[in-house]
Parts: sequence; structure tokens; C-alpha cells
Amino acid sequence: MRRSTYDVRDKVVLITGAGQGIGLALARRLHAQHAHVALIDVNDAALAQASRTLAGDRVFTATADVTDRSAMAEVVARVIAHHGRLDVVVANAGVTPAPATIRTMDLADYDRVVAINQTGVLNTVRPALEAVIDSGGHVVVVASCAAFSPGVGGAAYMSSKAAAEQIGRALKLELAPHGATAGVAYFGFVDTPLATATLDDDPTGRRLNELLGWPLNHRISADAAAASIANGIADRAGATIAPARWLPYSLFRGVINAAVDRVLARDRRVHEMIRDLEARQESAR
Repeated sequence: MRRSTYDVRDKVVLITGAGQGIGLALARRLHAQHAHVALIDVNDAALAQASRTLAGDRVFTATADVTDRSAMAEVVARVIAHHGRLDVVVANAGVTPAPATIRTMDLADYDRVVAINQTGVLNTVRPALEAVIDSGGHVVVVASCAAFSPGVGGAAYMSSKAAAEQIGRALKLELAPHGATAGVAYFGFVDTPLATATLDDDPTGRRLNELLGWPLNHRISADAAAASIANGIADRAGATIAPARWLPYSLFRGVINAAVDRVLARDRRVHEMIRDLEARQESAR
């Protein structure tokens, strides 16, 4: 029997990374559905601008860094104190570093990505779980199709999103006995400032984009990504993926990736790209 739709009307939804991109688009969409939205972001200016576009008493804003565990616990407590409840949490905050190989990357950059994309998810979700369980609510962990796609020059991002995926999968099982739910949101390329900096402005990113090719390199808008998350919340979906053309890859990733790794390991274009990337990193030191 199909579970009835989860209505966000009058529900309290906390979203990290809500100052721009997918987070802001999701806040707008859920606000239009009469949810109370708590926008959390590390960027004061972006958050102030976002709050002006969502005026009203159903908007709560707070500046916080998801890498700061105590700050996130305090923010969650403030949201609960303000609204008297917390129903949905969307761990959306994320960052993408410039392409780098493991051999030549600055490990401080790796640590920063993991702190935001992986540990930041835990710092966001953990203090909210009791309230979500009390309300029979829902948690969304925003991962990425990067969690299961080739990791050429992107080990930091890929590994952090793979870890985020596993956090989301664990939550699906762990919340089930308590009557709450969780889901993982996967995206291919989303047309956001983050994607532009990584895929358009960086020469290696452009080559990676070309290497992946159509249709997987097709980009969707931030609003389309937000719609995928919003629909997933309504359905209490265990997973959502957008654009849909990534679904076969996700379903058959075990077989596909074994073949892709073999092909890419022999591809001279990949070899050249890696050598150029490492040379660029070495010259920048």
C-alpha cells in the first residue's frame, strides 16, 4: 500500500546551505507550500538577501558553519525553541574544491571538503533527530551522483559525497523503527555558482565535463533540483535522483563502474589530463 503524501503545510523545515543555489530554491518552493522554513548558511550577506525574498513570519534565519558542531546544535535548539517543533531537516550545505590528484593535492583542502560535505551532515542531522522522531518527520541528505561516478581529479568531493550517501542510507534504517523517514538526494550537474566554478572556469573541469559526455553532463537548474527534493519529501522517498538519465547508472553502478574504470585507465586523454593537472599544481606551489 502506498504511503500517503507528506504535507509540509505548517511543518518546520531546516535547510543548510540555504543562502543560494539548491538550498534557496528549495526554501522558496516549500515556503510557497506554506511550510515554516529555517534557512541556515555560513554566508551572512547571502542569507540576508535570501531572507528578503521570503518575507513573513514563516521564515527563520541563522548564520552558522556546519563544521562547527556546537554552533549547529545551538542553531537547531533555537529553531525548536522558536517554533516548538522541527519536522524536516535537509542537510544541503556542500563545497567543491578545484580539481586535484591525490598525489599533488593540498590535504588541507581535502580535510575542509570532508568537514563540510561529510561531517557537516552529521553536525546538522544529529541534534535534530529527537525532534524529527517526535514529529514523525523526514531527513534529507544531499549527496551527488559523484558518489558513484568516476573520480578523476575529484577524490575529495567524490569520497565525501559517497560518505554522505552512506550516512543517509544508515538514517533510513535507523529512523524506521521510530516512525520517521530519511532519504538521499542525488544530482548530476546542477547549474549553480558551484558548478560554474568547477566545470566552466577551471580548464580541468571543462575537460572532465567533455569526457563524461552527453547525456550525463546535461545540467539542470537549481529549481529543478529543489523540485526533486521537495517531491521526495512529499513521498518520503528513500532516494531521489535528478536528472533522471542518471538512474540507470545508479542502478547498475557496480557493473558500469568496473567497465568505466578499465576504459578510463587506458584512455590517453585521461592520462594527458592528469599529467597537465599535476603539472599545474606543482607549478602553483
